[in-house]
Amino acid sequence: MEAGATALALEMRSVRVEFPARFLIERPGNSDRVKIYADRTPVAVRQLVTDLLVVAWVYAAVRVALWLHDLLHKLAVPGQKLEGAGNGMADNLDAVGDKVGRVPMVGDELTSPFERTAAAARTISEAGRDQQDLIGDLAMALAIGSLIVPIGLVLFLWLPLRLRWIRRAAVAARLRTDPSGQDLLALRALANQPLRTLDRLDPHAVDAWRRGDDTTIRQLAALELHGLGLHGE
Repeated sequence: MEAGATALALEMRSVRVEFPARFLIERPGNSDRVKIYADRTPVAVRQLVTDLLVVAWVYAAVRVALWLHDLLHKLAVPGQKLEGAGNGMADNLDAVGDKVGRVPMVGDELTSPFERTAAAARTISEAGRDQQDLIGDLAMALAIGSLIVPIGLVLFLWLPLRLRWIRRAAVAARLRTDPSGQDLLALRALANQPLRTLDRLDPHAVDAWRRGDDTTIRQLAALELHGLGLHGE
């Protein structure tokens, strides 16, 4: 059995298997050519539950990021109060300085202290505004940072595996309805299935496949389809 599988692997290296054009996915959005879930109920339920868990994971990650953003934004409240107090003090001092400036002879000299104090108040206001900007940037950075890991796991781990299964299942579902397609599925089963599984199926499965034995080919094709969660024909 192992010698036959090794010989088959050597033959496969020198043979390039090309799928007929009708087996290619022409329109990924067409439900007639794309399988989203498996035929077998246990596999389909597992896929559906996994998809729902991924959606819940993404939703929870977004909610946590928004909560973190809002929480950090509360730290900007002292800066808002500082900005408001500084602006209010500066406006009041400017108003007083304008009135004092109307005093004849000494008006200009009396307004100088008020102008300097108003400038200091505006500096306090600017410090409050800068503190708010810093808190806002920090809140945004931490919110985005908190999304990197959960969204990265979805985009680079779950999604590629899900799309790979969809592509393989779509092609396999069309191959199973064609005699030559079943032959290709049987060949894939011989190449990918564990030797123990092939030995339980038929110790001489490789020789039977080479002879074109219909029963063995159907069993091997069904084995490959079963691994994808699909029904055989």
